[in-house]
Amino acid sequence: MHKTLPLPPLTAIRVFEAVARHGSFTKAATELGMTQAAVSYQIKVLEDRLGAPLFLRRPRQIALTEVGQRLAPAVTQAFEQLSEAYVTARGGAQGTLVISTIATFASNWLARRLGSFQIAHPSLAVRLQTEPHLVDFSREEVDIGIRSGRGDWPGLAAHRLINADFTPMLSPSLAASIGGVKEPADLLGLPLLDPGDPWWAKWFAAANVPAEGLSSRPGASMGAQAYEGNAATAGQGVAILTPAFFAAELADGRLVQPFDLLCNDDHAYWLVYPETRRNSPKISAFRQWILGEIAASSR
Repeated sequence: MHKTLPLPPLTAIRVFEAVARHGSFTKAATELGMTQAAVSYQIKVLEDRLGAPLFLRRPRQIALTEVGQRLAPAVTQAFEQLSEAYVTARGGAQGTLVISTIATFASNWLARRLGSFQIAHPSLAVRLQTEPHLVDFSREEVDIGIRSGRGDWPGLAAHRLINADFTPMLSPSLAASIGGVKEPADLLGLPLLDPGDPWWAKWFAAANVPAEGLSSRPGASMGAQAYEGNAATAGQGVAILTPAFFAAELADGRLVQPFDLLCNDDHAYWLVYPETRRNSPKISAFRQWILGEIAASSR
């Protein structure tokens, strides 16, 4: 005989999840199609069952109490698992897959290949978000992240995609302006894009080229390889870039990589998602596709 689980009313739990996610009774009420009074009542029901407040009510804002902070991630995870179980029962990956990544990976690698994933999974929409910060899966509506780092994020499954190797690249016309780049030291006679980037110092040190004062040299800091690569292609300077993101530009001669020397600071680009969502149909579908694309591109 199965023992009945001591669960609070499902409606109260659903309301709590929405209020915690939005940080607002009003927004939760709008999402759930309820009045704000009804939302407040359901929260009170749950607080009475727990014997502790879940929210700190302040003028024009609310915040989770310590009890609420402990409960919210577990409740969110439970609803995600219910949703995924429902999708699995219906068969296949459906709905919307939200991917958070950085601008360069999105524009120079993912956007050029994503069409094949859409063809393979026509019932699954994809929303691509580019943002520099590390996404918080417990608070943001994101399914998958693509991050740069060492792959050691607690609670997340991580799959290495591309090593963050780096080396100088420039346009053929800029190289020709000084009669060609024959030695690594020749690069110091050209404008360097973002000379304060630590990658430059590492690369010149590996090439045994003294390069003091790099950070004091004038140069534009653009914040993303995608922008620096475009500037380099236009002949505006020498950029230090990851070759995997500029394979097309190197292949058609818009950029040249004058030296074979590649450096790495132990970082890579990783596919990440919460361990608890490993078996989500849409995450499984994307994971299988992108790892296959990575394997194919490395052959």
